[in-house]
Amino acid sequence: MSKNPACETGDHQLRRAVLSSFVGAALEWYDFFLYGAVAGLVFAPLYFPNFDPVVGTILSYATFAVGYIGRASGAVIFGHFGDKLGRKKMLVLTLYVMGIGTFAIGCIPTYDQIGIFAPLLLIICRFAQGLGLGGEWGGAILMSVESAPAHKRAFYGTLPQVGLAVGLLMASGVIGLLSLGMSDADFMAYGWRIAFISSIVLLAVGSYIRNKVGETKDFTEAKSSREEIGIPLLAAFTNYPKMMLAAIGARCFEGFVFAIFSVYSLTFLTQHGMDRSWSLIVVAVASAVMGVCMPFWGILADRIGKARTFGQNSLLLAFLTFLAFYIFYNYATSFVMACIGLSLTFGVVYSGMFGVMSSMFAECFPPAVRYSGMGFVYQISGIPSVGFAPMICIALVEWNGGAPWYLCTFTFAVGIISVISCWYMSSLQKRGYNKESSRREVPLRQGKETVPGQGQPGSLA
Repeated sequence: MSKNPACETGDHQLRRAVLSSFVGAALEWYDFFLYGAVAGLVFAPLYFPNFDPVVGTILSYATFAVGYIGRASGAVIFGHFGDKLGRKKMLVLTLYVMGIGTFAIGCIPTYDQIGIFAPLLLIICRFAQGLGLGGEWGGAILMSVESAPAHKRAFYGTLPQVGLAVGLLMASGVIGLLSLGMSDADFMAYGWRIAFISSIVLLAVGSYIRNKVGETKDFTEAKSSREEIGIPLLAAFTNYPKMMLAAIGARCFEGFVFAIFSVYSLTFLTQHGMDRSWSLIVVAVASAVMGVCMPFWGILADRIGKARTFGQNSLLLAFLTFLAFYIFYNYATSFVMACIGLSLTFGVVYSGMFGVMSSMFAECFPPAVRYSGMGFVYQISGIPSVGFAPMICIALVEWNGGAPWYLCTFTFAVGIISVISCWYMSSLQKRGYNKESSRREVPLRQGKETVPGQGQPGSLA
């Protein structure tokens, strides 16, 4: 007789939960980054050919931004049903939404073949990618964190986050291999499509793994101990507004420095003498370092606290940004020096923020509203912090005559906001903010019970 995954407990369930979270996150980040890897190179000439080359490139990256709007929408939609129906169901669904969207991009005819419908279909598919990733992030984190022992949740929360580094490496690696293995004409004609269409195989693997895992312990306990909340996101806003504000403040710096070091650093290094192919390798090296370091930060966070670890790394990175750009500005032609600068900041210190952020955000909300609350905080704050970061970087550097010091000063200021937000978050938790929030009760759909603000089953606080 086959075993029902919903009934599995203990170490076996934890291993499956962690594996499904990591694999699914890696595949979804691969799909999402794959688009960015070919946006300027392929989509501008094939889907926006009637525009000036610069305008066409801008438009192709504008469709990239559509993905961030989709991510915010996905966080709201899948977070809502994830809190009501379960984490597992939403994770399987988000994987299909993302996978099918990626596969469809590889099948879209060019502008010369179907005219204006080509860019329109591209935008729709990119939105689908964002929709899937927006719902994926919170669910993958919770599948791992809510299945882990309370004293190891920061460590297990970092493992799905490693999927970002793996997905980035996979996307850049696949495009790099295809580019090296065929002529430019063949790559433009059909080579790039192989990367998108082949993702359907990864979809099959990911869905198989996720269908084998059971529901998380926290969600199961929450559903069995209270009545259903009508609108979880509204309950999170009403009962935990201070916590949401603190989390958004912390996340803005994380998103901003991610954009600086993973995106803008490529532009800065190439403008100051490094070949673009080598600058891509620098980012790949730093991404690999980041993936290795994340679990170690999780172990530390379980010992000294999640908000404390995030805040200390924010402060350290605020200072180290000056060192990194000093290296980039003066030694851009040195591959070794660039690797040291980016690996130290993006690979080591930033990994302590991104890796720990998952369990830190989960700690902000009780299980009944956790998927909605943390997903909304992460994706909404990412629109201004990540979406506008490259433009801010370019403007500040140009304003400083090509030097990076205005940018570093601005980054430092945003980092201080993150440090203050982490301190405030920790202060709220120490003062029992969840207990205080019960005074602002949100009625449930049925009965006289309300969202409890204290001692909720499976709470991380």
